[in-house]
Order: sequence, then C-alpha cells, then structure tokens
Amino acid sequence: MTKIALFGATGTIGTRVLHEALRRGHEVTAVVRDPARFPDPDSAGGTAAVVRGDVLDPASVAEAAAGHEVVVSAFGPGSGDPAALVTAARSLIGGVRSLGTDAPAPRVVVVGGAGSLRTPGGPLVWDEAGVPAPVLALMHAHGDALDFLRTVPVEEVRWTCLSPAAQIAPGERTGTYRLGLDGLVVDEEGRSRISTEDFAVALVDEIERDAHAGRRFTVAH
Repeated sequence: MTKIALFGATGTIGTRVLHEALRRGHEVTAVVRDPARFPDPDSAGGTAAVVRGDVLDPASVAEAAAGHEVVVSAFGPGSGDPAALVTAARSLIGGVRSLGTDAPAPRVVVVGGAGSLRTPGGPLVWDEAGVPAPVLALMHAHGDALDFLRTVPVEEVRWTCLSPAAQIAPGERTGTYRLGLDGLVVDEEGRSRISTEDFAVALVDEIERDAHAGRRFTVAH
C-alpha cells in the first residue's frame, strides 16, 4: 500500500486515477479546493481522505504532501490560463523540496501533455498542421512544465511525467497499454489513442513500479 496525495482528483483523469488507486488498496488523500463539493468515492472500492489544498501554492503542496510517499498532479487549467501548468509544476517541486531531509521526500508524478511527443514522421505533435490555437497553447504549456521538470535533479526530487496518447477520452478499462518515451505511440493504422481508464492504470502502475524516475514516458493502446 502506498500513501498518495492526489491533486486534481475531481477532473476527468484525476477521478480515474483516484478510483484505480483505491481499487488496488492504496491510501489516497484527495487534495481539492472545496472538500464540500467532493463526490463520495466509496463506489471505487475504498474511501479517500479529502483535504483542502491548492496545487498552485507551494506551502499548500508541502502541507498536503507531508506524510505521503507519492504526490500526483492531474491538475488542468480548464478554461483558465494554460501557463498555470508551469506554475503547478514549480509549486509541486518547491513544496516537496521544502519538506527537508528528515524523511524521504515524496515522489512526484505529473500528468503531462502529448504535444511535445515526436510523431513517427519526425515532427512534434504540436508542429502538425491544423492544431487549433487554444489546444496549441495548452500543448506548449505542458511542454514548458516538462522543460522545468527536466531541470530538477532526480536526487533532489524523484519526479516522473506521464504523457497521454494523442487522443484520450473516457472508455473501457482493459488494463493493457503500450509504452513509449518521447515518441508518440501509434497503432498499425497510425492512430494514437488511449482511454482515461487505461491511462490511470498506467499511472498507478508507475506509482507501484517507479520505472521512469527523472523521465517523461507515454502510453497508448
């Protein structure tokens, strides 16, 4: 059992991560801005603790992270400023760093974006034609957050970033996926996609295995 502090637990991905971690018997603390609006997760096969916190505030991150082994951020800016993704990454690392060295620092696992993955043809996903401007801004913000994480020595904070396939949406939990690193994972027909359920499976697998410390990796069906 791993003690996990989860930011973004009410979002599309965060909800699936919460349920996947609970169904495997992990101890999860959902860190949310308004605990009164948090849905009951009992149907996932376990119960999460719920605390108030803000991933954009390093002091709040430190308070939520204390006593946990892994801090997960499934934070998304929604209709707000995409640059909040960079603020969140800096806040996560700063908050964990501030805990000091009296106890092992929690690992940090961040949900990233697919835009900075390299396609089989060579260009990055965000360089392909026809990407709408709002999506492009979000992609580049995810990329900037990843660039920051790559400056963090893994000896100081053991971080990992998990990027989704080019297409991710709610669907079936198959429990299977294929792994990649900085290249987009595609099928025989050139499609790159994964269900949010299987993305959550991959993320909780990473929590359990700690296989990509100091790296970004990606998954797809």
